[in-house]
Amino acid sequence: MQPFTWLARTHLLSAAGDALIAIALAGSLFFNLDPAAARPRVALYLLVTMAPFAVVGPLIGPLVDRSRGGRRGMIIGAGIARAVLALLMVRHLDSLLLFPEAFGALVAGKTYHVAKSAVVPGLVREERDLVEANSKLMLLSGLGGALAAGPGVLLSLASSRWVLVLAAVVFVLMTFPARRLPRFAVRPRTLDDAPPASPAPEPPSPPPQRWRRPSDNYTGPWVDPPHDMRPTPAAATRRRGGMLLAGSAMGVVRAMTGFTLFLIAFWLRTDDAAPWWFGFMFTASAVGQLIGAVGAPWLRRRVREEVLLASTLLLAAAVSFYVVTAPDRFSVLVLAMVIGLMSALGKLCFDAIVQRDEVPADRGRTFARFETRFQLMWVIGGLVPVAAPSGILPLRAGVMLLGIAGLVAVVLYAGGLWALARGRRPPSEIIATRVRTRIRRPRDS
Repeated sequence: MQPFTWLARTHLLSAAGDALIAIALAGSLFFNLDPAAARPRVALYLLVTMAPFAVVGPLIGPLVDRSRGGRRGMIIGAGIARAVLALLMVRHLDSLLLFPEAFGALVAGKTYHVAKSAVVPGLVREERDLVEANSKLMLLSGLGGALAAGPGVLLSLASSRWVLVLAAVVFVLMTFPARRLPRFAVRPRTLDDAPPASPAPEPPSPPPQRWRRPSDNYTGPWVDPPHDMRPTPAAATRRRGGMLLAGSAMGVVRAMTGFTLFLIAFWLRTDDAAPWWFGFMFTASAVGQLIGAVGAPWLRRRVREEVLLASTLLLAAAVSFYVVTAPDRFSVLVLAMVIGLMSALGKLCFDAIVQRDEVPADRGRTFARFETRFQLMWVIGGLVPVAAPSGILPLRAGVMLLGIAGLVAVVLYAGGLWALARGRRPPSEIIATRVRTRIRRPRDS
């Protein structure tokens, strides 16, 4: 059986376990309280979700990258840790101890996602297959959540504690296919630091003009690409700048996602919407993510990842401005679906860009660093409608902010790519430099 199949099974079970934990926590944090009482608890939970990345970024990323078998070991360890923490949350579901335990579960979950993203390039044949591989994993994530939703909701009618017990069982099952993953050998940081090739045998000759770097689980001798195919310093700089620009655009995507989720949720609560409207909104978002995951490989065969990322932001901005003109529940359903589509396509494109352009030995820490920023942006976006008192941020004003954010992000991202292609500084970098200069100037005076 192919190694990617074992990763797919692992990811399916991981997504199912995460969905069960979300179902168990949803009742105690949101639906069992009135909107005024729910806001402080939701705000606290948002802050707790941001904290794990302070651990994942500086500690987990380097550990995943530098230890032999570290990525496989982290995937297995994350499953075991979440199983233990789910059982602990069974005892503390109604106490403040729930929050540090949720913190630990989030750390373990994000550790899994960092390791998973880092191993994908070693399980595909070519760089152009990255979007398709990421798309399959995203589809399996949605399938796992859907499969877990039925049993989770039924068990929650009896008690959320039974949902957490089921989650623990699923996380334990997740470790079995994870054990079948290969031990990935992390390669040297640069070609110059690579070990000598002799006396190992030479690899088979590749087709002309189609040299491809060895995969991440390659354990034979290091082979340099032909001299004329090595990236020049200028090309390396463009790749690094392209990753930073894509990370900034994806950060806006995450902020828009968090903002939309809580804006719609509290709007429905204050509007005394029937419970099934929440189900409709989450279903619309899930349908958008499904469309994005299914359509991503087809779109990638026609345009590059950067174009897809910019296009999703532009589409979300256009739909947001449309909803401003007709802010009813059906138009909000369309907005939720488009935001789900944007989130799915954006994540697939960003992962493929990093997997394509980043040095393999640094992929783990790069994903950890960017995921820290993305979660911070998601929390900031979610805190705006959560912290705003009822009536201060009506739906129309919130959706208008959403459209403006998407439009500005498109302009800065497209302008940045245009500037990098011509060896110039991106507009976002120029703006950031000027802002930092103005902030420091009063201090110096």
